[in-house]
Amino acid sequence: MRKANQEITDPAVLDEILSGGQIIRLAMCDGGKPYLLPFNYGYRKGIIYIHSAIEGRKIDVLRKHPTVSFEVEDGVGIIPGKKPCNWSTRYRSVVGEGTAEIVTNVAGKREGMEVIMAQHGLEGTPEFDDSELSRMVLLKIAIFSMSGKQSSNWERGSGEMG
Repeated sequence: MRKANQEITDPAVLDEILSGGQIIRLAMCDGGKPYLLPFNYGYRKGIIYIHSAIEGRKIDVLRKHPTVSFEVEDGVGIIPGKKPCNWSTRYRSVVGEGTAEIVTNVAGKREGMEVIMAQHGLEGTPEFDDSELSRMVLLKIAIFSMSGKQSSNWERGSGEMG
């Protein structure tokens, strides 16, 4: 990373960002071209969970090329300045790579959906009808590399820049 002072190396902070996010951007390779989509997701212990329809372009792409890249950000905000070139952005983010598995068994779908629902605020154990779970697949992405970055003004909070 070019600006080492902005690198996040603490695994606990990377987990905090991934566990607190609501939207993940997932990049795939479709016939040599990038294919990028946003999703709500769940994260736990090095695994990203995303629910999906059984058929469609992303499922076709992932069957051929299961390696993906992803990005999640946290605490993004614009900090106005007195002059246009003094404006800044406050953020933390995680980018990484992983391997996507298409989960079709009910137990695996239930496990992933529980993680997704918990991440989005559901307390307790959700109840899923097997017929609901049969109409979807679950993408289970095992992360094999990731890194984090935060803006140089992260510790200052949001306030006017000079």
